[in-house]
Amino acid sequence: QVQLVESGGGLVQAGGSLRLSCAASGRTFSRSAAGWFRQAPGKEREFVSGISRSSSSTLYANSVKGRFTISKDNVKNTVYLQMNSLKPEDTAVYYCAADTGVRVGVVSSPALYDYWGQGTQVTVSS
Repeated sequence: QVQLVESGGGLVQAGGSLRLSCAASGRTFSRSAAGWFRQAPGKEREFVSGISRSSSSTLYANSVKGRFTISKDNVKNTVYLQMNSLKPEDTAVYYCAADTGVRVGVVSSPALYDYWGQGTQVTVSS
């Protein structure tokens, strides 16, 4: 079975940066698209960013566009989310996910992702 493990979360001041990593078992990310989602207390899970199976396409939520960058390393079987210019509103638990569908693009619906990590906490202070 596929296992995804996130790391890199923590506490950072507003304006700072963090890089999240998501390591997967097997060859998951060479055969799948990947996405990052986040969930703040009392809020629904929100799409943050996604990258296609071939890494040829990326998609970002408007709230993070220009600040976050998603990338995928098939050799390391790892997906990254570089987060710059962090804001307090970015505070949430961040989850990575794999989309094993045959589509070539990126989808934003969490229902279309097949495997999920356990999440890593990101806290941005004012």
